[in-house]
Amino acid sequence: MEELFTPYDLSNAEPLELAKAAVSILDKKKANNIKLLRVADNTVLTDYFVIVTANSNTQMKSFADELDYQLGRCGVEPKSIEGEKESKWMLLDYYSVIVHVFTRDARDFYKLEKLWADAEEINIDDLLID
Repeated sequence: MEELFTPYDLSNAEPLELAKAAVSILDKKKANNIKLLRVADNTVLTDYFVIVTANSNTQMKSFADELDYQLGRCGVEPKSIEGEKESKWMLLDYYSVIVHVFTRDARDFYKLEKLWADAEEINIDDLLID
């Protein structure tokens, strides 16, 4: 089986590099509507949000598991993972990067992009596969 992501050392990565790695991993796993927001000027909680949509709770859990596994191979462990398979939103907290994995309904309901409208959206076109 072909490797979806080639691990490399991210243990001392800058926040943007870690966020871009998360985007790449999730894109290769077929996450939908990926957004990368720089929120460092808007909150002390973190520097970046990665927001993605899953088509089902099973796919949402698969995205979270894959991200946790692949970043772990790169020397990065989450501070915490919130949400369960039965929930409609999972959050993976990597200190400087927080990843939000939503079902479509939950993403439409919570509207994080609207809530954080003052955040800078980072162009990720060069990270996405066709």
